[in-house]
Amino acid sequence: MKAINKALLAALLMSGMAYATNGDNMIGVGPTSRAMGGVGIAKAQDSISSIFANPATLTQIEGDQFNFAGTYFMPTVKADVNTATPLGVWKHESQDAAYAVPAIGLSHKINEKYVFGIGAYGVSGMGVDYRNIDTAAGMNTKVSVMKFVPALAYKNGPFSYGLGIDIDYQAADFGAGLSHNYALGGRFGANYEYGNWNFGLVYVTPQNVKHERVYDFDGDSTFDNLKLENPAQYGFGISHKCTEKLTSSMEVKYLDWANADGYKDFDWESQWVYALGLNYKATEKFTLRGGWNYGKNPVKKHDNFNMMANTVVQGKTMNNLNYEYFRIIGFPAIVENHLTLGFGYQMSERVSLNMGYKHAFEETIRENFAAGYIESKLSEDAVDFGLTFKF
Repeated sequence: MKAINKALLAALLMSGMAYATNGDNMIGVGPTSRAMGGVGIAKAQDSISSIFANPATLTQIEGDQFNFAGTYFMPTVKADVNTATPLGVWKHESQDAAYAVPAIGLSHKINEKYVFGIGAYGVSGMGVDYRNIDTAAGMNTKVSVMKFVPALAYKNGPFSYGLGIDIDYQAADFGAGLSHNYALGGRFGANYEYGNWNFGLVYVTPQNVKHERVYDFDGDSTFDNLKLENPAQYGFGISHKCTEKLTSSMEVKYLDWANADGYKDFDWESQWVYALGLNYKATEKFTLRGGWNYGKNPVKKHDNFNMMANTVVQGKTMNNLNYEYFRIIGFPAIVENHLTLGFGYQMSERVSLNMGYKHAFEETIRENFAAGYIESKLSEDAVDFGLTFKF
């Protein structure tokens, strides 16, 4: 137990900036779920994905389980600025390096009805680094969210119910130094098993973090505060055991960015996310996985904006040119289509290895206005690795 506690602490400390993909949320947590397009609301993949996707599915895990996983995230972000303004004319790729994102999970079967779980993982983030390139604004932004979630699931016949308490650590740096804070929320899930079918529902409460002295939005040489809220989420999933070897899962989620502090201030739309995952047990020890995930870009496009006008951001008046530059160049969370694949290998009766790969196809957002245009492009690759230990 001491080793597990140390691992949880290490995951919290190691979490860096993760470039996320449904808005600024990761499509899933853990190599098994992510290799299947991020699915997990209806069918448990492992302890980590159960706690993240739907804590009610913890009752589907046999015995006790411990998962250790990591994601190596490799975003490719490019900016093209061509204006007759002080922002100037330049074109370059963001200088941010790849990011290592840890995740750990533990599930313990208390008895035939109750299962306890605990997880810690990096779940969202975004940002760019154009320092020494963007000589006018020096655009350098980072947001990251780490979650620590204890959860409890209860099984009653074909029905299971789950509750998780989200303890969030969120850090933000918009070029004026790091600001961090904490938030508390919850996730509520239900699951129903009918023959070879599983049906799941999940709701995650919004979690609001106040970042103090994080950015000078109104240009008065005083750093302003910004509330940044992880949005409310609603999800529904279906899983079907098609044959003894093949299981398919489908799900839809709704992320309410349009009503979340910070995101609504920078005019993000709420987002429907669709995911499909397949799990094929090729041999007794070897499993193949694949998936697809789609979420429409939530960042609204404002062509022909009036750069002389102003926009109010949480009580601070921000010039429109700076506002649009901050949205489009600083936070281009715009990818939509993700293709995923992976495999699992049963190394022994108690230990298994899981690997995954995700590619998010390049998307572009460009705003034209009277003095020129600003444009961002984003694509992503990620490699996932994990070990599962059964007790």
